[in-house]
Amino acid sequence: MKIAFYDTKPYDKPSFEHYGALKDMQFRFLETRLNEDTVELARGCEAVCVFVNDTVNAAVIDRLYELGVKVIALRSAGYNNVDIQHAFGKIHVVHVPSYSPYAVAEHAMAMLLTSVRRIHKAYNRTREFNFSLNGLTGFVFHGKTVGVIGTGKIGRIFIDICRGFGMHVIAYDRYPAPDSGIEYVPLEELFRRSDIISLHCPLTDETRHMINAEAIGQMKKGVILVNTSRGGLIDAEALLEGIKARKIGAACLDVYEEEADIFFEDLSGHILNDELLSRLISMPNVIVTSHQAFLTEEALNNIAETTVNNILSYFEKDGCCDNELCYRCGHIDQCRHQRKEKCF
Repeated sequence: MKIAFYDTKPYDKPSFEHYGALKDMQFRFLETRLNEDTVELARGCEAVCVFVNDTVNAAVIDRLYELGVKVIALRSAGYNNVDIQHAFGKIHVVHVPSYSPYAVAEHAMAMLLTSVRRIHKAYNRTREFNFSLNGLTGFVFHGKTVGVIGTGKIGRIFIDICRGFGMHVIAYDRYPAPDSGIEYVPLEELFRRSDIISLHCPLTDETRHMINAEAIGQMKKGVILVNTSRGGLIDAEALLEGIKARKIGAACLDVYEEEADIFFEDLSGHILNDELLSRLISMPNVIVTSHQAFLTEEALNNIAETTVNNILSYFEKDGCCDNELCYRCGHIDQCRHQRKEKCF
């Protein structure tokens, strides 16, 4: 079985080669991302494996279908880069719903601690033998209110971590977790009460730019924003204006809306063409990491194992896979996906 593996990075190969060899799979590792110009590289493959910055739009899906590709296997939980409705009836789409929620939640807290206690600034100073403490004053987390938007697995683990610091947690979710002991509040109240706001929800048409100028205007002066989910949740221009106006005290960003041509690449010898990102990075109270929250040995191993099993499920179980994305065909009473049957 041949699988075209797009947007390959060195850390991807070991785990996928290991699990692929166990199942007699041949991964065609490609450094380029999937888009309309590179889709032809999947010729002769039964499946493609894609990541968050690959473009899987209608045109790409149609060409993959013409090439005989049966499965699009996302090695991520999010799928906002895939037109799953257009794929219905043509190609099955599977994802990795949970590969290491602890990794992402821990990274969110690591960024928050680094920002609040100025650890990154102290590190740079002491390397130059500057041991001054001026400008490094932080604050304690104990007793502060953290607002968590999205209470899936990652959000709930982040909540547990915050409670360990003695923080008061409030949350917003369109679908509250029953019997979770979480204090759910309306989104406007979360904005108004929170000292820290952390985003752990998917990017959809409803959540795109949920953090915008209006939302920032409702927040406390000095609020800290943390985003380890998807860049499009935050209007970056509104964020920058909020920082300049001293409304936002700090921002910890592992994702960025226009990251596709920037993150995961070494651009240290180039001029960054994204002026907005350049200005954000230049701010002394902004920390940016390049979508690395997931990057742990445990997560990479889980991603590879689940992705390989997802592909095998299609070819060995008559097209049935527990991790296939629901296409919302509209037939609620006769949903084949809910009956654990092949969708089409």
